[in-house]
Amino acid sequence: MSGRARLAIWAWAATLMASCALIPLVSPAIWIFQAAFLLAIQTGVGAATRRVPLARPLTVAAQALVTLLMLTLVFAREQALGGIVPGPQAFQHFADLLQQGSDDVSRYAIPAPLHDGIRLMIIGGVLIIGLAVDTLAVTFRSAAPAGLPLLALYSVAAGLSDSSADWLWFLLAAAGYLMLLLSEGRDRLAQWGRVFGGAPRTTPGSESSGPLAPVRTGRRIGAVAMAVALLPLPTISGGLLDAAGTGVGSGTGSGGTISAVNPLVSLRDSLNVDENRQVLSLNTNTNDISDMYLRIVSLDDFDGTTWKPSQRHIEGVPSTFPTPTGLGADIKRSEIKTRISAADWYAQDWLPMPYPPSGVSIDGSWRYEPVGMTVVGDHGQNTRGVTYEVKSLDVQPTAEQLATAPEPSKALTSQYTKVPSSLPAVVADTARKVTAGSTSHYEQAVKLQDYFAVTGGFQYDTQVDVGTGRNAIAKFLKEKQGFCVHFSFAMAAMARTLGIPARVAVGFAPGTPEANGTVSVGLKDAHAWPELYFEGIGWTRFEPTPNRGSVPSYTQSTTPGSDIPDPARPSTSTSTAPSAAPSASESCTAQLRKLDACASVAPAIAAGGGGPTFWQILELAALSLGGLLLLSLPFAPMLWRTRMRSVRLGAHGRTEAEAAVHTLAVWEELTDTAWDFGISPDESLTPRKASARIVRLGQLDPDAAASVHRVADAVEQVLYAPRPQLTAGLAKDVRRVIVGFQDTAGRGARLRALVLPRSTVRVVWALSAWWASVPTRAAALWPTTLRKPSGQQG
Repeated sequence: MSGRARLAIWAWAATLMASCALIPLVSPAIWIFQAAFLLAIQTGVGAATRRVPLARPLTVAAQALVTLLMLTLVFAREQALGGIVPGPQAFQHFADLLQQGSDDVSRYAIPAPLHDGIRLMIIGGVLIIGLAVDTLAVTFRSAAPAGLPLLALYSVAAGLSDSSADWLWFLLAAAGYLMLLLSEGRDRLAQWGRVFGGAPRTTPGSESSGPLAPVRTGRRIGAVAMAVALLPLPTISGGLLDAAGTGVGSGTGSGGTISAVNPLVSLRDSLNVDENRQVLSLNTNTNDISDMYLRIVSLDDFDGTTWKPSQRHIEGVPSTFPTPTGLGADIKRSEIKTRISAADWYAQDWLPMPYPPSGVSIDGSWRYEPVGMTVVGDHGQNTRGVTYEVKSLDVQPTAEQLATAPEPSKALTSQYTKVPSSLPAVVADTARKVTAGSTSHYEQAVKLQDYFAVTGGFQYDTQVDVGTGRNAIAKFLKEKQGFCVHFSFAMAAMARTLGIPARVAVGFAPGTPEANGTVSVGLKDAHAWPELYFEGIGWTRFEPTPNRGSVPSYTQSTTPGSDIPDPARPSTSTSTAPSAAPSASESCTAQLRKLDACASVAPAIAAGGGGPTFWQILELAALSLGGLLLLSLPFAPMLWRTRMRSVRLGAHGRTEAEAAVHTLAVWEELTDTAWDFGISPDESLTPRKASARIVRLGQLDPDAAASVHRVADAVEQVLYAPRPQLTAGLAKDVRRVIVGFQDTAGRGARLRALVLPRSTVRVVWALSAWWASVPTRAAALWPTTLRKPSGQQG
């Protein structure tokens, strides 16, 4: 087996081994066998085209074309021409499948069902990565950069997976890449001759030898490198509500810092899942769970684009938490005890707790952030399967206490009322307009909450995309559609423009009571809400999101005709108010979708329309074929020229007659190459004079000139010598001449010689000669019995 063939096999194996990291994401995992088969075909096409040989870009193009045809055959056979050639309908079907796959990814929890859309995304992605790896490692003989697409494939899988076998997938991916590097190194070393550097290892009494020293050394280095890499096995962190959180910084004891990420994407993904998997189970001693919000982290840094947590100092978890900032002694409160159990699959760095917590009992390595009063895992600690007890305060301020709250300190106000100058003016203008006539910050806050939840005409929609950037809040205020993140972000920003300290909390809304007395909190209970600060009360929850959570009793609206939901009634976790007719997503459950029992949402075919007619299919086929021919037409000269060069230089005659034909073919290739670079052939010259002319006009270097003369001498031997002396290495001489022309020609001349070679005019000449010979050949085929003998009368 050649070195390049071995390298192609390892490129296939490395891609497949890295693809194994995707196995935990989808069930069942039978797609890996189909991907392996299609990837093998792609690799085989690359190996075949490199043996022709085709130019490197043409090799990649051939592999890409075959990959497209294979995907068409597997996923869009009914929409393709002949079941394999993609047309407009096939590409539209691909787009529909990708959209379906994208929807399923956000709809299902891991492992997702293997629907056609997800299967296309996974197999298509593996084939694209495989093509990139094969192109870099084999076609361009550079295996090291091939690690980048392999790393991208593994990183995507590791970022989504929460499997206990993550170390195994990393080991497989690393082993594949390592063997790819070793294969390339062995191939490069072999090009210099026999491997050197040490005596072969021999078995006593045996003549066979084992791996040579450089090979053994390379394997040992690779094994050590892999072992070292496995010690700090990399993990990819997810969002605040994903199955895996982010790291928490460094330090032990009372030192260290913590930062977090933007929860926007993870919140939307959690709210859009079809399967509302249980995240937490609660046992609490309170009879009213309407205020049982489980807070994860607070976002207090607003840059005009998004809200995020400030970097905070963390310390050891105290036995008893300090009194929350701003909470006065005259505010009514009671202590609640809650026992919380996290699901085995839910790996969250931050500990969900009712706010404000007064103490927590939990095993493991955890740290405390005093400003936000949050508890966070240290050195990889997370909530997977943990059970813990939290003591928290049920703070019950009155509307009067909130309305008469004094102004907070200047330091706190300065920190929590910052808004960037890039914030659109409509945000502050709307805030002032909505709260006009208010006599206190509390009244302003209630009016803002009522504006979003009741009077402003806003609609709750988890599918809406209001964009990102500095205009996102302005767009939300204009279109009035969004989900909890948009409502909480907008209210907190508007409150800051009014001088009210504000931040955003992320966590879970009250869950659902179960028959056994526990409370179940699921993915769809993921929520975000604003917290506003009032001196003497502290950070106070508000609920601007309609149909979500519960409106606090201290913020009941005084607006006439208000229809704010009953604050004592817990959320039903519905995303929108019921419409007149059930939507497709409501009528088609996750179970029905898995059984492919959902009704089609495609519009019905018009009466009498039927399927496409024969002439429509014929027209579509003609258009598709014409399009393919039109696309390939500009590359026809280059393809023909590449094929002719391969045929002329690839023949190796074994007899004298075959060797003579090979020599003349090589000479023709040399003269055609000179013609492509602007030296037109002169048939009146002898090979010796023609070679001198090519060297002179082409300004070739001495090595290339010597090669031209050797080919000319071989041609003279074939044409004139009684017993020609056959010459070896003529094909190498011509390839050396080609390199010489490329070195001396300008960029434009090289491009024209590649794309529009002049020697392709021989095709026109051949067609002309064939056409001129048609009458003669037709006369030869005409039946002799129908011809009249000369001189015979009719």
